[in-house]
Amino acid sequence: YALAQVGQYSLANKISSVMVLLFTAFQIAWPAFAYSIEDEGVAKRAYAYVLTYLMLVASWAAVGLSLLAPWIVHVLAHKHGYWPAATAIPALAYSSVFYAGFTVVTIATGRVRQTQFNWVAASAAAALNFTLNLWLIPAYGMLGAAYATLAAYALLMAVRTVNAQKLFPVAYQWRRVTVVLLTAGALTLAGELLPRSLPLAIGLTLAYPLALGLLGFYLPAERQRLRRLLPAHN
Repeated sequence: YALAQVGQYSLANKISSVMVLLFTAFQIAWPAFAYSIEDEGVAKRAYAYVLTYLMLVASWAAVGLSLLAPWIVHVLAHKHGYWPAATAIPALAYSSVFYAGFTVVTIATGRVRQTQFNWVAASAAAALNFTLNLWLIPAYGMLGAAYATLAAYALLMAVRTVNAQKLFPVAYQWRRVTVVLLTAGALTLAGELLPRSLPLAIGLTLAYPLALGLLGFYLPAERQRLRRLLPAHN
């Protein structure tokens, strides 16, 4: 049973790593762009918007990957024994969302050339991951490991944010980021609770930006830009 869970977790981890591949280009380009902004006021405003938009894109990808996980696993793993891997994908996908946020907030320490705290944030996340694994894996197996990873990445972003804000304060749009995360989580939970259906999974994924609009996420200027992208009605 334990070996089966290891195989299932390995598959879930490989599928969720698609999230990492999606943001590889961003990770390469982000430091050069962030450091190229000389004016501190402009830089802080840019960093705030980048965090919001990156968390939005990452969360949307996590919603889609989470809701479509059962079908993805069935396509990639023909043996029934691997199909439970789908249950671990949401936690691993959302771990990547917090890692994406971490890559943005940590740039401030590089800007002021004070990166010595990096190891503290990484050590705290690693310690939490190890401790939760000891507690959760015996009780919940593969899911315990997945949620331990999620908690560790959330802590990594939180610790890094607190430290970076002391060195280079940025007025991040935390209300909007919270809306992004809660909306994504709610849609993912809805997909878990409702009867499994591929059309429903696709529909909930496509509904994400619409749900954000209903919750007042978009700023007036953003709504105007979105209206310009919509087909004109006579």
